[in-house]
Amino acid sequence: MSTLPQTQVVAFRLSRHHLTDRTPLKSLAEVVSDVCGVQAQLMSAAELALWARVNGLTKEDVAHALWSERSLVKTWCMRGAAHLLSSVDLPIYIGGLLHRGLRREREWIAKYGISEAEMDAMVGAIVEALGDEILTRKELVRHVVARLGVKAKRWVEHSWGGIVKQASLQGLVVFGPNRGQEITFVRRDKWLPQVKDLLVEEAEAMLLRRYLHGYGPAGLADFAAWSGMTVGEAVQIKERINADIVEVKIGDKTGLMLRDDLGKLQEAKAVENSVRLLPNFDCFMLGHKDKSHLVDKAYYKRIYRKAGWLSPVVLVNGRAEGIWTYKKKGKRLLIAVETFHKISKNVRRLIEEETENLAHFYNTPCEVAFTT
Repeated sequence: MSTLPQTQVVAFRLSRHHLTDRTPLKSLAEVVSDVCGVQAQLMSAAELALWARVNGLTKEDVAHALWSERSLVKTWCMRGAAHLLSSVDLPIYIGGLLHRGLRREREWIAKYGISEAEMDAMVGAIVEALGDEILTRKELVRHVVARLGVKAKRWVEHSWGGIVKQASLQGLVVFGPNRGQEITFVRRDKWLPQVKDLLVEEAEAMLLRRYLHGYGPAGLADFAAWSGMTVGEAVQIKERINADIVEVKIGDKTGLMLRDDLGKLQEAKAVENSVRLLPNFDCFMLGHKDKSHLVDKAYYKRIYRKAGWLSPVVLVNGRAEGIWTYKKKGKRLLIAVETFHKISKNVRRLIEEETENLAHFYNTPCEVAFTT
């Protein structure tokens, strides 16, 4: 078993997440693929997660990739949360998460007296209603209620996803372009006809490989927490790819990684002068169950807050060294940075460079204020 210093592991993970150097804009979909999707309950946070990784990115670039080029797709996947995925990777997440994700959603709705047959009927009605159309949730409700009755209304219009999420987890429906402030949905087979399903076992194995490629070294408990499945389910998937993975030791802990990545990890150089402003729910902060390598225990609750809320983070050399917020006031962007410790002049300068980059992203002047 190889023993590796934590500094090498940090450098390797930062590189895989494109947080050492920003990647050219032409590789936007590859970045999303490398990080195994970007969480997108807040679309503004998803845009900033990509801004932190892609050079010269604009909001229009993200919209173009989603709604015109369709190289990205928005759907529900890990932990039942909305994500942006690379469209070519969509079958990996549909098949890889199907068993656990769908069962979790069905068990939740079944508690309210809805049978699986009724759920299937609602999913079928949603798919039929969409056809070649792009429909808002309200429009879907009208179609499904007209076919199945008012009992279906609650579950189609549910703000947490409800039956529409079930259709998404089955790979039948994805998000469409917003219509004003309203979200819309489309049929997956109509929106991305070139995307073909994978067998579930094949997709599950590919999902674990992708996770270890982006977040390794990591344990099966990390993979289970990230994906939303149980450790027992993760063990079954690991057994199928044992030949592709190795175990390594980092300090007093062990982790799994892809055998093909071991050489790159051993060559990784310790990172210096790496600063990024990460948004709410950034994927880098959500990849492992144990967060001790990311944040000191004293500041854990400043970042990982109640009800699953995750604060924006000042990431310095792979660790959270503060939090930050921003708001628009008139024609200016006001950015407040709160560091957990006193920072060096060099780190402050790098943070200021990031705020200037953010001002460019929003195409507006900015002011930044520091507190400790």
